[in-house]
Amino acid sequence: MLNNSLSPSVAIIGGGPAGLMAAEVLSHAGVKVDLYDAMPSVGRKFLMAGKGGLNISHAEAFDVFLSRYAQRRDVLEPMLTDFSPEALRAWVKELGFDTFVGSSGRVFPTEMKAAPLLRAWLQRLRRTGVCVHVRHQWLGWADDGTLRFTTPNGEQHIHADAVVLALGGGSWARLGSTGAWVDLLRHRGVEIAPLKPANCGFNAAWSEHFSSRFAGQPLKSVSVSFDAFQQRGDLVVTATGVEGGVIYTASALLRDRCAAAGAAVIHLDLLPDKPLSVVIDKLAQPRGKDSMANHLRKRLGITGVKAGLLRELLTVDEFNDTEKLATAIKALPIKLLAPRPMDEAISTAGGVTFEAMNAHLMLRDLAGVFCAGEMLDWEAPTGGYLLTACFASGKAAGEGVLTWLEKDRNENAKKY
Repeated sequence: MLNNSLSPSVAIIGGGPAGLMAAEVLSHAGVKVDLYDAMPSVGRKFLMAGKGGLNISHAEAFDVFLSRYAQRRDVLEPMLTDFSPEALRAWVKELGFDTFVGSSGRVFPTEMKAAPLLRAWLQRLRRTGVCVHVRHQWLGWADDGTLRFTTPNGEQHIHADAVVLALGGGSWARLGSTGAWVDLLRHRGVEIAPLKPANCGFNAAWSEHFSSRFAGQPLKSVSVSFDAFQQRGDLVVTATGVEGGVIYTASALLRDRCAAAGAAVIHLDLLPDKPLSVVIDKLAQPRGKDSMANHLRKRLGITGVKAGLLRELLTVDEFNDTEKLATAIKALPIKLLAPRPMDEAISTAGGVTFEAMNAHLMLRDLAGVFCAGEMLDWEAPTGGYLLTACFASGKAAGEGVLTWLEKDRNENAKKY
């Protein structure tokens, strides 16, 4: 708790998990908090994330959990240690909701949806004095240092003793993550890594026949290989290419290869439970008057989109050659041309670099301005990792503000 009878005021810009968590930390410490969001209501992307079941975190061993953040593991580790997956589950429990671990290790609230959790959280924040201002689009700073907002009542200028920016990345602009803050911060000299799609689908050169027939069809229990990456899971054929869980997990590698080489080639094992020798033996059995398509169905159970992929990507001669067909079933090459547009991605990579901030997430060139959440330069696969790091960085930013305000007050007190 700040030891001063006059409470400072902090403006938080962005009403996603990171901004709301910063608001919680600050309001509990007795700070006056005003939270601004450009949308008509807060937490819109959070609510969208919970539509199919709110995956808030992951229950794997902590060292494995940390490894999901790849190159940003070291800078995120202190925040994730302070607000770990276990701490996040305890926090959800304090809001009145139990959690459970799914078969894949993913953690969900028993309610599954985000809306009840968000409602309870906002009610608690309002009880601690947090004032939420919606339809307030941040425009940067005025010449006198105040914050500029467009509002339903025209432009307003707001003074704050400190600012937390939690403006999200650049995906799902219709939910508020527009990336418009990039130019505002670059104009102030803040180093920002270019925003890029993450957890995204990729384009492939499907024929019109294949695309129209199989778009939206899932490929269940396949294995995807790319360089040293290999993972079993599901993916979905789209009208323009592929997307889905296992593709999202590999998306950073695939995106970077596409950028460097113009394309990335994955290999798809359509029957990961069967070794190549078994597939060859099955296909080598007499097929009589059956077509190769019927032979595939009877001997190996390959039908639908899996059979369609083989037809799409193999020549007629390859499709009717037992060994070449068997090899393709176990390692079907699919050329991915480019990631889908950033606005379609689940999340984005890039953002405010950690070198541009101190250990408390305050911008080195803008005293009293802190950043948190997806607008920072990190990325992670789906599976609860994104949300956990957003919560953790929001908490870290809020605590950073408290440290800075206390230091600032102590220094001012010494002057008098």
